[in-house]
Amino acid sequence: MAVNENLQALIREALVPLQPAWQSPQQEADLQVAREREAVHPDQYWAWAAEHFNWSSPWHTLREGTFPDFRYFVGGMLNVAENCVDRYADDLKHAEKPAIIWEGEPGEVRAMTYRQLRNEVSRVANGLLSLGIAKGDVVAIYMQNLPEVFVAIHACNRIGAIYTVIFSGFSSDAVALRLLAAEAKAVILSDVSFRRGRKVPLLANFRRARERVPSVEHAIVVARSGETASLRRGEVSYAELLKSQSETCPCVPLEANEPAFLIFTSGTEAKPKGLVHSAAGFLIGTWANVKWQIGLQDDDVYWCAADVGWLTFPIQAVIGGLAHGGALVCYEGALDFPSPERFYEIVERHGITKILSAPTALRMLRRVGDEVAARHPMPQLRLVSVQGEPLDPETFRWASTSLGPGIPVINAYGQTETGSTWTYPVYGVDALKAGSCGVPVPGHHAMIVNEQGQPLPAGQKGNLVLLHPFPTLARTIWKDHERYVQTYYGRFPGKYWTADEAIEDADRQLWVLGRADDVINVAGHRMSTMEIEAVVTAHPAVAEGAVTGVPDPLKGMVPVAFLCVRSGADPAVVVQEVNRLVDDGIGRYAHLNQVYIVDTLPKTRAGKIMRRLLREVVEQGHVSGDTTGLEDREAIDSVMAGVGRKKQSGESE
Repeated sequence: MAVNENLQALIREALVPLQPAWQSPQQEADLQVAREREAVHPDQYWAWAAEHFNWSSPWHTLREGTFPDFRYFVGGMLNVAENCVDRYADDLKHAEKPAIIWEGEPGEVRAMTYRQLRNEVSRVANGLLSLGIAKGDVVAIYMQNLPEVFVAIHACNRIGAIYTVIFSGFSSDAVALRLLAAEAKAVILSDVSFRRGRKVPLLANFRRARERVPSVEHAIVVARSGETASLRRGEVSYAELLKSQSETCPCVPLEANEPAFLIFTSGTEAKPKGLVHSAAGFLIGTWANVKWQIGLQDDDVYWCAADVGWLTFPIQAVIGGLAHGGALVCYEGALDFPSPERFYEIVERHGITKILSAPTALRMLRRVGDEVAARHPMPQLRLVSVQGEPLDPETFRWASTSLGPGIPVINAYGQTETGSTWTYPVYGVDALKAGSCGVPVPGHHAMIVNEQGQPLPAGQKGNLVLLHPFPTLARTIWKDHERYVQTYYGRFPGKYWTADEAIEDADRQLWVLGRADDVINVAGHRMSTMEIEAVVTAHPAVAEGAVTGVPDPLKGMVPVAFLCVRSGADPAVVVQEVNRLVDDGIGRYAHLNQVYIVDTLPKTRAGKIMRRLLREVVEQGHVSGDTTGLEDREAIDSVMAGVGRKKQSGESE
């Protein structure tokens, strides 16, 4: 596919070597060993990674099969909770170290050491057993970011129950749909969550959902509100259940490929996809992910600023973070509530040294301004990492200067299906490039191919595929393996299709441009949303922007932009200048058909912009699709108001 001049300029960004202060000789030595093992065969790297864990029984075969049906560490037996919790609780060096440092949105702070975590995990595991929950049963976890999320997940891991985390922002209908699909036998939930100063009634939502889910036999209710709820038949208080349970509960060994959990992701069909991740594969892959992306050290305090309903949080914190014996910060609420300074205050209060978030969080901080950043210098900060959607170069540059002089900003790419991010600069070792996703880390081999599946050279954009299996990849869709095979391997047989477009530059750096179905095709010119957004957000008065394509009777499709403008800027002038930037930087064929000024953009709680909703408002005047993942419903009103103002003015850009 042809590459426009703006994209060519993007991928010609210079590599920025790490400053000596950010280099890690130990990380570099470990990476060299890992690359040497990988050079023999990718599977040999995974054997090296597996050596870092306690196994009840060794595996007899490293890998069986290939795409789409494969197994790793065949015959090996281990337990995830034992490797994430017990081995640190039993270690004098780590036993009294904080595993979790939690802050509630109203301001409460609570810490839990590895010893305390192991004890509570064991009691909840015994509580589940007392209710008849056994290995292979599905337990749903319907909670916001609480210490009890860590406990519940590892209680399931301890006894071999299969867990599934349900986003706490879902409506009762969305909860019911996922409980039905999972055939959950028990649910562990919070009675309420706090979000932007409001109490969200999770227990009430669950009760409405439960009426349609006959498989649910038990509900264990955490009293986050501090109030004693009037419980119904089949419901039990979390605190009361624990009172009668022992702090001793043996770990049930699982075969490496047995299912550990389900994660539901959206699809084009009405039924959500329940992706199945394996016990050992997810454990080992997330450990590797945290090692290379975050480089946790003993004195780090690590904040994964994501919601537990986004798989990033289990990857980076609940499993991968604990697998390193890390001290993990867990925050309940919105990052900008009650003020945009909340983010900085959390970092200062807990002495946080490393942060992971969505790019949206950095854009939010950038929008707040340099004066606020200057009031919160964060000298202890060693790393900012982002993932979830493309990172524009301007935000990269702002973060690497305003959040700390030359601080590494690592942009990573992965998917729910891959169970981890797999291409990014290795922390403490690799040079950085604004906007790129680095190169694939050990154990992952990618290629960019055309529509016929043939490899494309550097500098040409195409379909991003993976060439070899790896342990962290989802193994199937829950009770629908044929859908799994067709969705991920039907397009390019023998390869895993990410459904994303990408391009490789002359330095072998990967640039993931966005979903293939988000490509805007204007009279035969194919452009990714990232290409246009990189130009739009480069304007100094644009705090945040999103681009999507809408139908056009003449050109087939045309791009439109939604802009959040900085305070003090003249929106009319900004619109004119942004249009000129796009025309000059990309070409007249990319001319923005409309530019809408809005107060905020619709995002998931994970920080991903919901471009589908933007299209619906422009095309239909309202939103008709699924909004269960929307973080702030007022964002829809903002978008509709922006579109309405434009229509009333009768302006055409």
